[in-house]
Amino acid sequence: MTALKRGFTLIELLIVIAILGVLAVVVLVAINPVQQLARTRDSGRISTVSQLGHAMEAYGASHDSDYPVDLATLQSTGEIQNIPALVANSVTSVCAGGDEQTSGWCYDDEDGPPDAFAIWSALEATTNLTVNAACGGTAAYATYLSVSGRTCIICDTEPSAASVVADCDN
Repeated sequence: MTALKRGFTLIELLIVIAILGVLAVVVLVAINPVQQLARTRDSGRISTVSQLGHAMEAYGASHDSDYPVDLATLQSTGEIQNIPALVANSVTSVCAGGDEQTSGWCYDDEDGPPDAFAIWSALEATTNLTVNAACGGTAAYATYLSVSGRTCIICDTEPSAASVVADCDN
């Protein structure tokens, strides 16, 4: 009398586990969690730069188009409650062209007519470093330019108050 065998053999189970492991590795490589996190942090930086730029514009609207000399003035005049903390990233920005750095946000103003400013922060995600073919992939900055009244990404060259819309790479 032969007994019927039920279940899987050890070899069959090991083969199924190996296939699932290979599929898991392929999925992890495809979604690249490190770059996903970098893109998420960059989105926060772009949003905050835009909000700080709009607060500067609001200040200028109530002060005869004269922008403040630093970001701390926005807080002391009540335009913003506090200066947001910069999310740490793998790229260090020293604000070489900026007059001021507050909580990691770079700010440059240009006195005299026309009064202009730029606020920026370094970005870290590969997609932002190579936002178009003209970008060399060495540096990218989320930038609010008062001359354009909008936020854009500037590649390879640190922004300043003298930056113009043509400098935007996106």
